[in-house]
Amino acid sequence: MSSSQSLINSRSALEDLLAALQGESAIGIDTEFLRERTYRAELCLVQMTTPKGPVCVDPIALGELELLRGTFNGDGPLKVLHSGRQDLEVLMPLVGHVTPLFDTQIAAALAGFPAQVGYAELVRKLLGTELAKGQTRTDWSRRPLSPEQIEYALDDVRFLLPLRSALLESIDKQGRNDWLLEDLAELQDPRSFSVDPEKAWLRFKGTQGWDEGRLNLLQALAAWRERRAIARNRPRGWILDDAVLREIVQIVPRSVEALAKINEMPEGVVKHSGEELISLITAAAISDPPPPLPRREKPDPALLARVKRLAEVLQGVAKELELAAEFLATRKDLEDIASGKDTATVLGGWRAAVLAAPLRSAL
Repeated sequence: MSSSQSLINSRSALEDLLAALQGESAIGIDTEFLRERTYRAELCLVQMTTPKGPVCVDPIALGELELLRGTFNGDGPLKVLHSGRQDLEVLMPLVGHVTPLFDTQIAAALAGFPAQVGYAELVRKLLGTELAKGQTRTDWSRRPLSPEQIEYALDDVRFLLPLRSALLESIDKQGRNDWLLEDLAELQDPRSFSVDPEKAWLRFKGTQGWDEGRLNLLQALAAWRERRAIARNRPRGWILDDAVLREIVQIVPRSVEALAKINEMPEGVVKHSGEELISLITAAAISDPPPPLPRREKPDPALLARVKRLAEVLQGVAKELELAAEFLATRKDLEDIASGKDTATVLGGWRAAVLAAPLRSAL
């Protein structure tokens, strides 16, 4: 199939493609998108496998992808991706919740590969094929696409089904099918792709010990920025930079004039939204002057010692299972457990089943 034949850019060609996929049990899918200038990623290409070879579907030429909804939803074939969370996030507004799914990166980690193993590396190690790297910086929104660009995009799905077969064989031999189903079920939960502006403040780190008023203000400002970014479809940093937002919360300006004096504060935000921001600051009811910010305390030596012990146990279990330690538990997980949180609650599922007892013994 030539590169031109592999590019689906008309409704009739898409209808023919979907007809050809009837009865298929599994298809590989991938996407190319841009998100540097927008809040929502701009979908530029959808790659899919077919019985006759991989194809690229051009959403820019088609204008919409409603025809794909039936194939990509629950009644369609299994969709095989690699590290597919961002692809699913981009596809959801256009075709709905994509399911059922198989992620080759998740499966590879359970088969003993590094937790974040790349697609090209997996293809090289399992299938013995070296993929081209020449189009990694392509602007996929530009048309026309060159034959080289199309071929590069096709390679991104060409090997997904063989990878799945090889990984399933390995996982089955290790008796980890239930673990795989559990991790894939989490990926398929549509709640993990929802955006709640009221939780946007949780992205900010280093707020431990802040007074209640400042935390309330941080939540209000982060939610304001998130809603505006969504409404304007612009990156949140274009609305207000993280550092500027944090500075507002820390110094608590009481007037538009004081707001304008903050370093790197955009003039346009002050002009058009200054009064609104001051009203949010006022509503937080922070005393004047505001309470002092907590000093950055040195880490608790006893806590660090507990985390170190847990990390050693984690490494031992990971080595025994031939899995990447970070795939079993993160540093944050260990810190939470060392601080007294229940291991089963922190880890959950099969990870808690294999780690709970040894970690509790270490403590």
